[in-house]
Amino acid sequence: MSIQITWRGHGTFSLDFAGTAVVVDPFFAGNNPAAKIGVESVHADFILQTHGHGDHIADTVPLATRTGATVICVPEIGGWLSKKGVENIHGMNTGGGWNFPFGRVKLTPALHSSGLPDGSYGGNPIGFVVTSESKHIYIAGDTALFSDMSLIGSVGLDVAILPIGDNYTMGPGDAIHAINLLKPKVVIPSHYSTWPVIEVDAHAWAKLVEKETDAKPVVLGVDETFTL
Repeated sequence: MSIQITWRGHGTFSLDFAGTAVVVDPFFAGNNPAAKIGVESVHADFILQTHGHGDHIADTVPLATRTGATVICVPEIGGWLSKKGVENIHGMNTGGGWNFPFGRVKLTPALHSSGLPDGSYGGNPIGFVVTSESKHIYIAGDTALFSDMSLIGSVGLDVAILPIGDNYTMGPGDAIHAINLLKPKVVIPSHYSTWPVIEVDAHAWAKLVEKETDAKPVVLGVDETFTL
């Protein structure tokens, strides 16, 4: 079974697991200046929600309510979404794992903040390791570099999706350190160049990845797909 990973701009991805559609941090055109499609054009069976900032959760409610997708998130975000009419929520917490139809999802730590758009407390920010058909995909979410990434990588990562935009998350240099801790086969950058404050030359960064790590960098254009 192949797994398709499509970048939608900023920190938003669509993943296809043999026909099961999983969306990470819904933030589409109309809200996301880097996106090309609106949330009304997106299908989801599941939503992976890393944290509650507006640039990651702006389109979660309309996507979940229209499609009936199950949102996988920390309990604090789950409670907030429930009050907004989202019916299908699977609450989890850091370190926990659960088997879903598309694969096993485990929550990992992230060093960030997680207030919700209305100022509510959003719990701890998280990342995800998704295991499907013996493939391991790490979705870091918004995070700083931290040494325990070496533990996350110990499962043998096929793909790591890492923020590189700096200012709000780790930047290009720290992302190189993260790759050397995680040791993925492939690394895909995210959360960059949406606004001037996080402008990064991802192709120049990819050359550093090739020089300083053993990972293969894959720089996706918006709506471009990588097949694992």
